[in-house]
Amino acid sequence: MADWALAAVHDVVAAAVPDRDMLICGEVRRTFGEVRDRSRGLASFFVSRGLGTHTDRSELERWENGQDPVALVLHNGTEYIEAMLGAYRARAVPFNVNQHYRPAELAALLTDVGPRAVVYHRRYGPLLTAACDRSSVDTSELVLVDVDDGSGFEPLPGSTPYEQAVSTPVGDLPEPSPDDLYLVCTGGTTGRPKAVLWRQADIYCAAMAGTAEATADSIAATARDNQAGPWYAVPPLMHAAAQWTAFSGLHAGAPVLVHEDATAFDAARVLGIAERERASMMSLVGDAHVRPVIDELRRHPYDLSAMGMIGTGGAVTSEHLVDELLELLPHVLVVEGYGASETGGMAYGGRVRGAAPAPLRPAVGATVVSADLTRELDPGDDEIGWTARRGRVPLGYLGDRDTTEATFPIVAGERLSIPGDRARRRADESIEVLGRDSLVVNTGGEKVFVEEVELALLTHPDVADALVVGRPSERFGQEVVAVVAPRQGAALDPAELREFVAARIARFKAPRAIAVCASVRRHASGKADYRWAKEVAADAVEATGNP
Repeated sequence: MADWALAAVHDVVAAAVPDRDMLICGEVRRTFGEVRDRSRGLASFFVSRGLGTHTDRSELERWENGQDPVALVLHNGTEYIEAMLGAYRARAVPFNVNQHYRPAELAALLTDVGPRAVVYHRRYGPLLTAACDRSSVDTSELVLVDVDDGSGFEPLPGSTPYEQAVSTPVGDLPEPSPDDLYLVCTGGTTGRPKAVLWRQADIYCAAMAGTAEATADSIAATARDNQAGPWYAVPPLMHAAAQWTAFSGLHAGAPVLVHEDATAFDAARVLGIAERERASMMSLVGDAHVRPVIDELRRHPYDLSAMGMIGTGGAVTSEHLVDELLELLPHVLVVEGYGASETGGMAYGGRVRGAAPAPLRPAVGATVVSADLTRELDPGDDEIGWTARRGRVPLGYLGDRDTTEATFPIVAGERLSIPGDRARRRADESIEVLGRDSLVVNTGGEKVFVEEVELALLTHPDVADALVVGRPSERFGQEVVAVVAPRQGAALDPAELREFVAARIARFKAPRAIAVCASVRRHASGKADYRWAKEVAADAVEATGNP
């Protein structure tokens, strides 16, 4: 078994198909060979500024980092993937930054990770300055690389233009190691974001289409033989799943379409690009993307005959919307994925037109363990356990020993990843994911998984989006509360919505209070913003006077 560093995989693919388009974003097209050369130039720039590896992996604890972090404060563009590869080639470690953060949020992240360099679109210069002023990071000590985005903002003092940096003459570059880090910051859906540390060799197999048996010959052959159309990574690349889609396509030798996300999600623009470039695969984030795509397909026909698969994950995707999507695109396979920054891709279920919802089949290493973490659940076991992965799993959380040892415990001498999702092991060996334990509402002694209630709400014809949380209750300890947004032109009645849900799932799970908002707030990735939902839920209107 040979382990692979991500830059080494890219070198093999680029040598096999150097003239094939690799990255396409708007009018910009870069071939595999061009990206190899540009990322090497950027790596040489980083090395010339002293960036790289200062402590070998073997000398570090699981939660420690011996490589210089490079913050990517970028919206989507070809530069995002190039900058990641450039940092990897220098043996530094890039990390994703949510460019929608407020200064205080970004300051906390920068303080936690401690970047030595930042690659940023110029429009985010003021945000970066304000964040650094609130953090322990001194901009005067950062290696700054600015991407001209046409926004009119001036680069920060001492910053180097991106095109100048990638044009740096290539000198001696360090040999990448499979032990080099892939660092991804979680979305902070329920709390403060955490920085997850993976070995590159492990994330390659866990989420980027790699295998433990991959060789240079097999990687090159796969790339040369791949004649499929581009893979379309629609979500923001600062979201782990979008990075995994992009790198999975690239590792297979497929061109990757990078969605321009500097403006709000526009289904017409997304579908127009998919039609023009004859995309073979497209990734979306739950109902937040699928619903507007369906609405646009009903308004206007698109030639998507080249598209064989649509992947969706990262948020709830309602079954009735999958049905509608397959009615409109009957030739497409819709694949629902389950995973997390702490696990990589864990389980997948594919569905075609007319078929029943597909169960989630576990990926290699994925399983369900008992609530006390002492055993793996057998198929058909009624116990509600935890989703878990063994084998190719992260090292830990940066700078956090306690949470590392809790989330990635050593069980019977083997490191597991247990991200906090409750689940059952079905008799057919598939995984039934019930939801994040931290979001379970304990009401009157009954445990309610919020995702189940959200799915019931989303089947209502007048509900455009919904999140469910718990709030304190004198009578029940906690009570279930929904935050919902109506479809355009519709009006929602809290009491009617409660009865609608109670007709579909147990009454104790139905929301006892409902807040109706113009829109439900989600992160740029499409993931739920439960912190916001809990704030709104405090003022939700009672939906019932009944028990």
